[in-house]
Amino acid sequence: MGQIKVLDQNTINMIAAGEVIERPASVVKELVENSIDAGATEISIYVEDGGKALIRVIDNGCGMDRADLSVAFEAHATSKLKTSADLLNISTMGFRGEALASIASVAKVTVISRTPDSIEGNKIEIDCGTKSLIQPCSANQGTTIEVRNLFYKLPARRKFLRTANTEITHIAEQFTRIALANTKIALSLHHNDRELYRLSVGSSITERIEKLFAVDFAQSLIQIHSIEKKMEVTAFLSRPENARANNKFQYFFLNGRFIRDKFLSAAVRDAYRGIIEPDKYPVVFIFFKLPSDEFDVNVHPTKIEVRFDNANLIYSQLLSLIREKMLSMNLDVKALLPKNENMAIGQNPQTQQITEAISGFFSHSQSASQPRFNFSDFAKKSDIVAAQQRENFYGESSANSSAPDYYQIHDSYIIVQTEDGFLIIDQHALHERIIYEDLCRRLAADNAAKLQSQKLLIPETFEVNPAKSGSLEKAADILDKLGIVIEPFGPGLLAIQAFPTLLAKVQPIDFVTDLLDLFDESAEKLDAERLLHEILDMAACKAAVKAGQKLNQLEMHQLLADKDAIERASRCPHGRPTAIKFSLQELEKQFKRT
Repeated sequence: MGQIKVLDQNTINMIAAGEVIERPASVVKELVENSIDAGATEISIYVEDGGKALIRVIDNGCGMDRADLSVAFEAHATSKLKTSADLLNISTMGFRGEALASIASVAKVTVISRTPDSIEGNKIEIDCGTKSLIQPCSANQGTTIEVRNLFYKLPARRKFLRTANTEITHIAEQFTRIALANTKIALSLHHNDRELYRLSVGSSITERIEKLFAVDFAQSLIQIHSIEKKMEVTAFLSRPENARANNKFQYFFLNGRFIRDKFLSAAVRDAYRGIIEPDKYPVVFIFFKLPSDEFDVNVHPTKIEVRFDNANLIYSQLLSLIREKMLSMNLDVKALLPKNENMAIGQNPQTQQITEAISGFFSHSQSASQPRFNFSDFAKKSDIVAAQQRENFYGESSANSSAPDYYQIHDSYIIVQTEDGFLIIDQHALHERIIYEDLCRRLAADNAAKLQSQKLLIPETFEVNPAKSGSLEKAADILDKLGIVIEPFGPGLLAIQAFPTLLAKVQPIDFVTDLLDLFDESAEKLDAERLLHEILDMAACKAAVKAGQKLNQLEMHQLLADKDAIERASRCPHGRPTAIKFSLQELEKQFKRT
């Protein structure tokens, strides 16, 4: 007798449930998506014990008649596909016909449904695949599905469910994804007789973000809308200072379906590169509309993954869209002053130094000697403006200049008055960005394949072991781009013969040693362009003025003039803010002037 047997249908459904139904949140997702496909304009979700005891979904959609109800829980039964050709033009949330059969194979399910043209509804009960007879009953238009005791006959699966708090957190996340993509549907979520969310029909995406996250956060989002070629994009992007420790709060939607996609994630990551810290992730809500023949959703049973026909085009369009918007904005960070109404700014130890700095803002002046640091001279401004700046900063007329004195505190931060308040600038972070942009600009110039360098009067020698010799050979192209010339100088010795003029304040041996270490750590992880930018980051950091370094007035003036001449001045190359903005309105509130 043969050993191979065909599994019975209920066992097949239970196995399928392992792919489709991971936890109670999976049930909520599948049932609510069915309600959306049924044309519902109002959906209510009731959950008990994190969904382990009960999940009830009530909608006012088109409902099911007796005939539909009798086959709805059969494997691969669906109203959303007629022929295989329909797979090429899917516009519904579901289409596989696996969800209901899978759910009913691992729980007790009760369904009551009524169509608009019927005077009565119908009811069916299913206990882990065993169906009752369909009975007539009173019912409102639409469908009510109750799922009780999930996995109760599968203790091995049930024991892997977490606490009620953990499971309701996952359900709330599914609710959030559905709510953001379906603003024309009223939605509510209840847990253990407590209402968690109630979202009205017709609310905007921003209003939904306010309800699901926070009002202040929603109002701070940067909005973008674009229609290019076949793709329409509506995006809501967090400011860099609101970045999070992981990518959990990155939401991508394609034609109303929440998706995950590595190309989209990479586009967002690369668009924010250099304006947020490397270990941070921006919060984004991005909605795409594409013709259904431009992508395939029939990739995974949960339908959360898609395959784009031209993923590289999607990546490049999203990257340029976000990058262009970010570069056009002032991303200075606004200061978060104390909220306590009973505490004035002068009474707060953390802001006492700010108050003292303001009080001496116009009266204090420093030496007006020539700058001691090589701040960049950028070509973005016209020659006339640049000449005027140099005259003001360096010439005899500077004594009569109306330019205000700047105030440096703790030899690290510069205070600058603005029309509606003042900025506190981190001198190291800002100078770091200035040098980085200058390095990038010079390397990108059509007539400059490498940075300008100068021959050292006395070559700087260092020992090298065989491992480092290999690294030097691999890094030869990058060293050449930077204008660093290294030649043999004897047994086991190398000499740095030339070094970039822009990095004149950097110790050559220290820089080359750190460069080789970075190359060893990152060469295999990053492509050539990203690796070069990592090295430029390091170079800018080493060459920039340091915290604790005193600057005179001309140096501060030049630093701030360069700030106005570069892009992305609000962030250092590592993504830290270069300035924090304090508004006069907030100060007056703290001083009880309003």
